[in-house]
Amino acid sequence: MDFSLSNDHVALRDVARSFLDAEVNLAPLLVPGSKPDQAAYDELWAKIAELGWPSLIIPESYGGLGMTYIDLVMIVGEVGRTLAPAPFFGTLAGTWSILKAGSEDQKSQLLSRVVAGEWKLALAVADADGNYPGSAVIASRNGTGYRLTGEKWYVVDALSADQLVVSAKLDGVAKFFVVDRHAACVDVVQLDWRDITRQVCSVHLKDANGALLVNSDDQVWPWVRDRLYLVLAAESAAGTHAALADAVEYAKQRVAFGRPIGSFQAIKHQLAELAGQAECATAAVHYAAWALSENDARAPLAAAMAQSYASEAYRAATYRNIQIFGAIGFTWEMKNHLFYKRARSNAALLGLPAEQREAVIGMLEAEAA
Repeated sequence: MDFSLSNDHVALRDVARSFLDAEVNLAPLLVPGSKPDQAAYDELWAKIAELGWPSLIIPESYGGLGMTYIDLVMIVGEVGRTLAPAPFFGTLAGTWSILKAGSEDQKSQLLSRVVAGEWKLALAVADADGNYPGSAVIASRNGTGYRLTGEKWYVVDALSADQLVVSAKLDGVAKFFVVDRHAACVDVVQLDWRDITRQVCSVHLKDANGALLVNSDDQVWPWVRDRLYLVLAAESAAGTHAALADAVEYAKQRVAFGRPIGSFQAIKHQLAELAGQAECATAAVHYAAWALSENDARAPLAAAMAQSYASEAYRAATYRNIQIFGAIGFTWEMKNHLFYKRARSNAALLGLPAEQREAVIGMLEAEAA
């Protein structure tokens, strides 16, 4: 069996790398007190939309490119490697929700706007306590429509979104609704989130009109969550490689006691350990991408394993990166802290790695029973 990437995958990754290297500018965020507002969030997205990235995961029957998850992680990895500030995560999350929960008519109508680059999306699922999917938003019938009232927290890219996909309880059952982000009864507040390269918001609804995604059921969130695990894991694996490369380059240049610090055994051992973790994280991501693309029965297991391992590898890499840089690595003017914050955020956004490992154990026990 050949586990290497195809020439097409490598070409796709290289094109994304060239584009993002040229377009991503983190300098405005390397100023004390910076927030995502300074990151040219929407400006970068306009260029991304021209490349057709919003339509990557949308089937051709709805006007999209219908690419595989392996194709997707080629691009998501480069987004993670550069910390590209753009509403990609939210749009992917909203798109997957519509694909899983929408009717054929809804998918055709809603996703055509995403393909055209007219709409950015976000998925509002968590409650303030971090429970996924939460029950703090209640939906009630209003004639032939629905009204939503309540709050959702930790909603990635809500501030930039045009439409929100919101999970809500309808007669005690979890359903998903599409809500106009710009409606007067929808209030989006950007949170002081640790990762300033990404918008994370709270969403407050008061009798907001919502369009029910008619195929909503209990399987929507687990299905979407597995794919979001893949996105976070792909970002984290690529970020691990970036933090490692940065530390290696610095260790070659920084001289102490008359020699580059990279020649010292204590530094070598740290970098070698990180190199092994980076390769394992990448392998886990590629396996999860393959499993999801093939609808393999072990896809949920692979996605949880990839997210758990890659997020911890990323945290370790960014922590060691700052240690190797020493005092200068702690300064705001260096980009080290941006990677460290992204690593910490990726490891917590959909539940801690320990929770994913518990889920892995549960799936393995069920498989063995």
